[in-house]
Amino acid sequence: MNFDIPAPLRELQQRTRRFIADEVIPLENDARCTPHGPSESLRAELIARAAAAGLLAPHVSGQFGGLGLDHRGKAIVFEEAGYSPLGPVALNIMAPDEGNMHLLEAVATPAQQERWLRPLAAGRTRSCFCMTEPDPGAGSDPGMLQTQAVRDGDDYLITGRKWFITGADGAAFAIIMARLEDGRATMFLADMDQPGITVERSMDTLDSCFPGGHGVVRFDALRVPAADVLGAPGEGFKYAQVRLSPARLTHCMRWLGAARRAHDTAVAYARRRHAFGKPLAEHEGVGFGLADNEMDMHITRLSVWHTAWVLDQGHLGTAESSMCKVIASEAIWRVVDRSVQFLGGQGVTGETVVARIFADVRAFRIYDGPSEVHRWSLAKRIFKGGAT
Repeated sequence: MNFDIPAPLRELQQRTRRFIADEVIPLENDARCTPHGPSESLRAELIARAAAAGLLAPHVSGQFGGLGLDHRGKAIVFEEAGYSPLGPVALNIMAPDEGNMHLLEAVATPAQQERWLRPLAAGRTRSCFCMTEPDPGAGSDPGMLQTQAVRDGDDYLITGRKWFITGADGAAFAIIMARLEDGRATMFLADMDQPGITVERSMDTLDSCFPGGHGVVRFDALRVPAADVLGAPGEGFKYAQVRLSPARLTHCMRWLGAARRAHDTAVAYARRRHAFGKPLAEHEGVGFGLADNEMDMHITRLSVWHTAWVLDQGHLGTAESSMCKVIASEAIWRVVDRSVQFLGGQGVTGETVVARIFADVRAFRIYDGPSEVHRWSLAKRIFKGGAT
């Protein structure tokens, strides 16, 4: 593996860093930042700024207006974007839209791409991915999927209930996972403004960085034409891996940027704040912790780059993305938690961005599969003799 950053990508990295510092961070205290994510007007302003800077949708192919970065390129740019809670929104690389764009490019028909992917990549719309269900439905175990899709002539009628659906409030369309009558999981595309779809409520969660928050969505005999099946009927779980393996990795990229922001904030404070006759940074308890932060971020970055390299070789990288997700989510949590500690009182207030980052990153150990589920999956591979 070559860890050298090519000159064009280095320039893009620096350009993204300047954009986040100059155009995005000043908006972090904007009143349009709500408990359920930035409002639509703030999102639109951020999108417009990124488009003017030539940084919009860097992960999408040039055919749909993006920069066509590979996974290694995304690792560089997404980390820079994640330095601000609003950065991924500005570049249009926030979950779930980023993962949905990847899935639509990989699986959707040309007609479906024009109808749903093109406006999504341009930032004109948002989307949601409807898979997780209330008990006794699908959560960490997708095999418990309860939502049903029954054939009715040239259409399907979808009935079921989903929750923790990121971005549901205000989304233009949804990718829905449902079971056919024979039990096979299938993905469907549906506009959110049609009869049969109800966003029941937004759930109150720790994080506040996702536009539209996290919603509860109900489908009541939602009529979906067979032409709006995403991919082949019965292949829903396979396509979920096409989406989730890279999506886990891009989460790691973005949150690494957030961890670096928290660490930088703590370092700056430790340099200027004095206690017991010297700066905090000169106390071993603080200095050693900041050193641990550097090591956790270094290991995370190496894991991200290695997994990106595996995906760029054309491999699905399921095991690699699982390992990276656990390594990154737990290391990033430690970095941010230490940063809160070293900031003292300021770490638990809105005086710095660190408390906000702390609330946002805690959920990362759960989203896209809890650490325990990834460990269980990896353990099964080990006992079957599979190399990791």
